[in-house]
Amino acid sequence: MIIKNIESKIRLASWVAISSMIVCIIISLGVSILAYKQILQARKSVYILDQNSTPYQANQLDLSVNRPLEYRTHVNLFHMLFFTLAPDEKFIEYQMKKAMYLIDETGALQYNNLREKGFFNSILSSSAVLTIQTDSIHVDPEKKYFRYYGKQTIDRRSSTVIRTIITEGYLHDLKLRTENNGHGVLITKWKTIENKDISNVQKNNI
Repeated sequence: MIIKNIESKIRLASWVAISSMIVCIIISLGVSILAYKQILQARKSVYILDQNSTPYQANQLDLSVNRPLEYRTHVNLFHMLFFTLAPDEKFIEYQMKKAMYLIDETGALQYNNLREKGFFNSILSSSAVLTIQTDSIHVDPEKKYFRYYGKQTIDRRSSTVIRTIITEGYLHDLKLRTENNGHGVLITKWKTIENKDISNVQKNNI
């Protein structure tokens, strides 16, 4: 009888020990998983100090979430640089240099074609100021295709001309972002679909 009681107590103790071990393992795994998730979440957050040393939390976002917006911003920036010109040779060179960082050789090809046709010389000789207004930018993130719609104003001493500009091209993601290409995107296969005058108002020169 005593032996049976001892065997029962041994079995009970063994069962309690094994059960305790299993519970401890489950708790350890649960705590480890929870801690790992918290570490990953913490890595996505940084704190930025302003001039008053006040901390502000900034969260890291998935790149794909904001990529379509970055594509549109990149396309808009390029067109602003390429089509906004003044009768100043250094300013034109500066605009073209900045624009060429955002596009492949198709941008340089169009620039060279305009230069050979005397387009930039005509800006200097007529003291024309060129500005562009973006109407809309359509971007297909999957195909990485875009189409740009805008209006360019050419303000000369004798007249003000408004023309529509429609271009299209593709977008290529770069591995690095640089100071000259902050979005890490390169415009490729760029071409002008439409560039025609829709208004030509003569000025009264007295």
